[in-house]
Amino acid sequence: MDNDYISVTEIAGDEVTQEQVDRLCNRYYWAGQYCNGKDVVEVACGTGQGLGYLAGIAKSLEAGDYSDAILSIARQHYGKRIALRQFDAQEMPFADRSKDVIIIFEALYYIPDANRFIQECARILRPGGKILVVNANKDLFDFNPSPYSYEYHGVRELKDLFERHGFGTEFFGDTPLGSVSIKQKILRPVKKAVISMGFMPKSMAAKKILKKLVFGNLVRMPAEIGPQITQINADLKTEKNPQITQIGADLKAEKGPQITQISQNEKDEETLYRTHYVEPDRISSNRSCTTHKAIYCVASRE
Repeated sequence: MDNDYISVTEIAGDEVTQEQVDRLCNRYYWAGQYCNGKDVVEVACGTGQGLGYLAGIAKSLEAGDYSDAILSIARQHYGKRIALRQFDAQEMPFADRSKDVIIIFEALYYIPDANRFIQECARILRPGGKILVVNANKDLFDFNPSPYSYEYHGVRELKDLFERHGFGTEFFGDTPLGSVSIKQKILRPVKKAVISMGFMPKSMAAKKILKKLVFGNLVRMPAEIGPQITQINADLKTEKNPQITQIGADLKAEKGPQITQISQNEKDEETLYRTHYVEPDRISSNRSCTTHKAIYCVASRE
């Protein structure tokens, strides 16, 4: 496909909703549980907001994207810190049985042949290896597909797809609909009508106008996320680091998480976004999910 995907990608610095940032952080914190001390690949990594976090916990990390234009943004941020290369997910440049975990977030539906991708994963993964998938939930009545997508997979479709290739699956749901604002709940039927009439904007830039109407003030998409706030709770009780103490004060005051400069060490001036992790809900693999905005799938090689 001749497409750079920039118009449908969440790029660092873009104005987005706080919910988008929280969802991005949550999926990487969730993935981190499977990546600790492992050899990891992220497929369709986009501009790489989660790569720094994964690199800090994995034994090794490689990543890439179909779009070299998008990868250039990630390369500009990470420099030589992370190995990034352009490749097609249907023909990946990794040796047989060389990886433990393969990640693909919000991108499976952009691959022309999902079966070829899974066959490649089966070749690359060691016994017991895992594929971590996050998909927008196609089974919501107000779901809006990307204009460049091929096929969306819900819970049942993902289960069938992976079982066909000898993978066992388990599923989780992120961002429960019961937790969204009253304004979002009221406007869901309006969104559905707009989609049905073909009036929904296609690009991220055009959607930004509607997001402001629904969500209010927007925030900047961070270039890189850092470790979750729950990992530094012990420091919140001290006065040793005034920046961390301020985060603790904000949390106690029930303020939204903010983009905050926290030095990983005295010489590191990198600005990292940190928030607290919300465990996804385990959901049934036997029926479509209509209760969460995002579907998490762990596919394990038998």
